[in-house]
Amino acid sequence: MLTKKEQRLRRARQTRIRIATQGVARLTVNRTNLHIYATVISGCGTKVLATASTAQADVRQSLGASGKGGNTAAATAIGKMIAEKAKAAGVEKVAFDRAGFAYHGRVKALADAAREAGLQF
Repeated sequence: MLTKKEQRLRRARQTRIRIATQGVARLTVNRTNLHIYATVISGCGTKVLATASTAQADVRQSLGASGKGGNTAAATAIGKMIAEKAKAAGVEKVAFDRAGFAYHGRVKALADAAREAGLQF
């Protein structure tokens, strides 16, 4: 019997294998109860090109007094931020790696915001 985390990681592994064959930069999303993290990794998978998360001090201040990073509003802000940083690093097209998380709620909000800010995937 697989645990919930093992099931998620198994789904993530299948996605990453498919993305690796494409050879494009990968936008990876990780979420916890408190925060959401987004990272753009190079096509060969060795270099981190851009990162954004609700755990960063400046982002927490912009989220208000509570600094809550576990909601869709925070995910939308991170989506916009990661798209701007990726474009500054010269990345226009990415493959979306949801790391086994359901494409729903915060993960979907981050993806939609990144698309609106100009990332293609």
